[in-house]
Amino acid sequence: MNIEWLTPWEKRRQMDTLVDFLLNFYGPMPYVIVFGILLACGLGVPIPEDITLVVGGILSYYGLCDLWTMIAVCFAGVMLGDAIVFLLGAKFGRALTKKWLFHKLLPDERLDVVQGKFKQYGNKLIFAARFMPGLRAPIFFSAGVLHLPFRVFLLFDGLAALLSVPAIIASVYYFGDEIEHVVRVIKSLEHGILVAILGIALLMLAKWYRNHRNSTRNRA
Repeated sequence: MNIEWLTPWEKRRQMDTLVDFLLNFYGPMPYVIVFGILLACGLGVPIPEDITLVVGGILSYYGLCDLWTMIAVCFAGVMLGDAIVFLLGAKFGRALTKKWLFHKLLPDERLDVVQGKFKQYGNKLIFAARFMPGLRAPIFFSAGVLHLPFRVFLLFDGLAALLSVPAIIASVYYFGDEIEHVVRVIKSLEHGILVAILGIALLMLAKWYRNHRNSTRNRA
């Protein structure tokens, strides 16, 4: 299944299914499962990463998980998955895509397009890949094939993940009572990440200001 063609209803159904499943676990298991799913996302398995991050925020909102621990676990999961894909490309190159499984996940025609984009946009494509469902794994694999320095890859991918991962999880945590609206905002991450993150930040600031003003009035 190509996640690029999932309808909003299908994404919501996947999210509800994952939440219902994880609500059966306590202690470290929700963290372990979310970490494993994000690792699989990074390796190209067709599971929407944004849904998993939203679920991490929901679990934190319900009190099953600690917010900052969930953010750290999710960040580690996405970065490890991305790094593995990059290192596979650096070590084995295009020869690896001749294997059946990798050929399914990383078809030749998609890699050809990505490598052309690399020549056009350079390292900036690594940053943008975080917000490009369906192309993330081919872009990171191609970066390895093209022998981009690993430290450069980690810098650009890490900066993007530091924006997207905390923004999605924290927005769901702080606005869990308005989850439908939050999910619609997060959906726009695929189309304009900086604008969406700024919007989420402004929403969080507005809510803090409103609570702070009410608290000040009550003390008066």
